[in-house]
Amino acid sequence: MLQEKISRRDFLKTSGALIVTFSIANPAAEAATQLPAAAKTVALDQVDGFLAIDSTGKVTVFSGKVDLGTGIYTALTQIAAEELAVPMDKVELIQGDTLLTPDQGPTYGSLSIQIGGMQLRQAAATAREALLGRAAEKLGVARDKLYAKDGQIMPLGGGKSISYGQLVGGKHFEMKVDAKAPTKNPATYTIVGKSVSRLDIPDKVTGKFTYMQDFKRRGMLHARVVRPAAMKASLLAVDDSQAKKIPGYVTTVRKGNFLAVVAKNEWAAIRAASAVKAQWSDWQGLPDKARLWDYVRKTKVNKSEELQKTGNPAEAMKTAARTLNATYDFAIHTHGSLGPSCAVAEFKGGKLTYWTASQATHLLRKQMANMLQMAEADVRCIYLEGSGCYGRNGHEDAAADAALLAKELGKPVRVQWMRADEHGWDPKGPPTLLDYRAALDDNGYPVAWESEVFIPDRPKQIAVTLVAAELAGLPKEDAHPGNIHQSLAIPYTIPNIKATAHWLAETPFRPSWIRTPGRMQNTYGNECFIDECAAAAGIDPLEYRRRSLKDPRGLEVVERLARLANWQPGSGRKPASGDIVTGRGVSYIKYELVRTYVGVVADVTVNRQTGKIKVDRFYVAHDCGQIINPDGLKNQIEGNVVQTISRTLIEDLQFNRSTVTSLDWKTYPILTFPDVPEIVIDLIDRPTEKPWGAGEPTAAVVPSAISNAVYDAIGVRLRSVPFTPDKVLAALEKA
Repeated sequence: MLQEKISRRDFLKTSGALIVTFSIANPAAEAATQLPAAAKTVALDQVDGFLAIDSTGKVTVFSGKVDLGTGIYTALTQIAAEELAVPMDKVELIQGDTLLTPDQGPTYGSLSIQIGGMQLRQAAATAREALLGRAAEKLGVARDKLYAKDGQIMPLGGGKSISYGQLVGGKHFEMKVDAKAPTKNPATYTIVGKSVSRLDIPDKVTGKFTYMQDFKRRGMLHARVVRPAAMKASLLAVDDSQAKKIPGYVTTVRKGNFLAVVAKNEWAAIRAASAVKAQWSDWQGLPDKARLWDYVRKTKVNKSEELQKTGNPAEAMKTAARTLNATYDFAIHTHGSLGPSCAVAEFKGGKLTYWTASQATHLLRKQMANMLQMAEADVRCIYLEGSGCYGRNGHEDAAADAALLAKELGKPVRVQWMRADEHGWDPKGPPTLLDYRAALDDNGYPVAWESEVFIPDRPKQIAVTLVAAELAGLPKEDAHPGNIHQSLAIPYTIPNIKATAHWLAETPFRPSWIRTPGRMQNTYGNECFIDECAAAAGIDPLEYRRRSLKDPRGLEVVERLARLANWQPGSGRKPASGDIVTGRGVSYIKYELVRTYVGVVADVTVNRQTGKIKVDRFYVAHDCGQIINPDGLKNQIEGNVVQTISRTLIEDLQFNRSTVTSLDWKTYPILTFPDVPEIVIDLIDRPTEKPWGAGEPTAAVVPSAISNAVYDAIGVRLRSVPFTPDKVLAALEKA
């Protein structure tokens, strides 16, 4: 039930309605300067944790999931507006503020809509039902004779209506989210399922949007961290005498191996950081880049885990008509965020507030409290959008830098990373090594399948070490990312399967999730090897997959993909002659074997003389259940394709025995506009199904589709990402 409160003033204090006047441009930037007078619940089981309605009918939605540039701000607004039956311009969304939003987990795993959006939908449905009940009392009309529209409760036969503002003004919801509250019939949707222009784009285009890098606090100081000469070097001596001569210089802060300069303006901080002379110990503990895969294979295995087991593949191998084996590897990648990470922190009255582009604000709050030995209740994390991270880049570490310095100095501190910080010190997507074996029957189809992946061990909690904590010798968490074993299990019907993860005791760099973590690497191996099986059998690769699938939705995706790409069976054809040749490759996934189906075809051109691969067109058939915003979904798919082509063809972290050497865009190049392909998409909408995630699945099938297309073009297999021209030429020479 809706509960009466003492006064409207108290309601405004407790409901979150005090922040409903913020502009759509970036409400979190405004929220950062205003605090509720009293605590607001952030409980996941409370309607008030997710939404508030003020006396004007304005709806404020609170989301623990954040928009990383992926469009979920718009999609979540659509979900709330649809379920509450209010226009979208009456909905304001606050995201990622640990004081105001529920902890819905980090924004990762393509779960923002699938989990976060559905939690919001159920809270909104509960609120709408409560409003209908209260309106029935107020209007003296039977509950089943009322309906909600445009923020009003109206009688079905016409007559007096009552607004949400009239029903809720001076009150707030004190009720649990009802898991059984009926959600709207998709047949009646007017907002969800429709293409809606991104709400954030106009202000981003015109420069009005407040990015993390734009945010300021009064009296704010600027800092730069002076990084060690080697990853685990010790700081032996510091001379800041030259830095002191720079106008605007304030101080140098040293805690253990953490060294930073602080100044009154950014340029002074940059100059001072260059002027400080730091002496570091020698450290050469990284593996030889040229022998990286030997290092991975020889690394201690903490434990091995069977991820999928059917039948007895070892026995089936003994009597098979033919056996195959292959090894694939996937390079170390950095996140390569276009805008280097930035954060602002303020320590005041024993409490820490910091502003960050972290996609895990509630988790970071726990880490920050642990690092600084503070009570969680005294730490507040506020999300402001920065440059996309898609996993865990340097945003959290910049926040830790700023928080450490703000607590040390007692003043607001802004830390802006430079390009060398971002490339050199953000955590990395770890190297992945995969071994495969298969046995084929007389018809060429697998009767046995074995796969093994070598990946970093999982932690007890999902976290990545804060580099400031590590350098300063403060409390920290282990840095091994979990959940990177997903999608090693295969979606095809094979009688004997064994998929094994070997969890490694160590990895060269502080590891992190990076877009489609594990699923991309594992699917790359799976879909390349199934293509090798098809080629060995002399069967068209798309038909090979189709005959090996039993899932009706998966089959529909493959069939629609064939029509979309105008696939013409051609397995076994000889690669074309000449220096410039073309090829087509197919790949398929049912993400984690439980959600989102994607089938893709890549059209590539290969230059035999230079070894350069260009992806000309990319076809995508996509089924993620109910679609919230078709245009936004296409944005996500296109982004997946473009970013992953870059990772597949170009990206490869360079390092020596001491540190990262890929410190700029020349040494870590990414895809440029001339190499962006035409992308053709077929969205399969299922309005009556639950929505699944779309932030990652398409990326998972890009590397294998390209590898398979190159084989179609030149008749050689590329088994090592990235597929650089040198690797192509080497493969041709061996062929």
